[in-house]
Amino acid sequence: MTVDSLNPKVDAYLDRAGQWRDELTRLRAIARDCPVVEDFKWGHPCYTADGANIVLIHGFKDYCALLFFKGSLLSDPNGILVQQTENVQAARQIRFTNGGDIAQLAPTLKAYILEAIAVERAGLKVAFKPTADFTMVEEFQEMLRDDPALKTAFEALTPGRQRGYLLHFAAAKQAKTRAARIGKCAPLILAGKGLND
Repeated sequence: MTVDSLNPKVDAYLDRAGQWRDELTRLRAIARDCPVVEDFKWGHPCYTADGANIVLIHGFKDYCALLFFKGSLLSDPNGILVQQTENVQAARQIRFTNGGDIAQLAPTLKAYILEAIAVERAGLKVAFKPTADFTMVEEFQEMLRDDPALKTAFEALTPGRQRGYLLHFAAAKQAKTRAARIGKCAPLILAGKGLND
């Protein structure tokens, strides 16, 4: 059973939810049947245990999902965890397109949440690909060579923030677009912020 009361921010989120309201409400009930605290982070219902993020509920255009923050460490005996993109290293989703699937998988979903709590309590860590293994586009290398303050600020960022910028810059196919992205992001880097802060 959840260790807290209903979070009014989650209530408001569900009241505003569009096509996935029923499914999100079902996922909430399953999460709350586990020893978690209901919170609201990044604009979505988030469930924590011992202060650590365990699972997030969110809706997209074509599906709604449970997102496990350390899903790559879960055993996934049912083969239902999905890696959102090739660049996502830790998180994994279980996606739904209807409430019937959620009802059918309810015991399994609860088991996955309980395993995610156990992973967190065991102190298990995701082995992230080192930042040095990510491509640093030439335009950014040049800017770092020309601007020592930017180089220092970039190196002071957390590895996750560094990777976020490197992926964002490398995703642009044209040099002009890469340069524009780097120019827009330079003030954020100098301020010690990540791409999505």
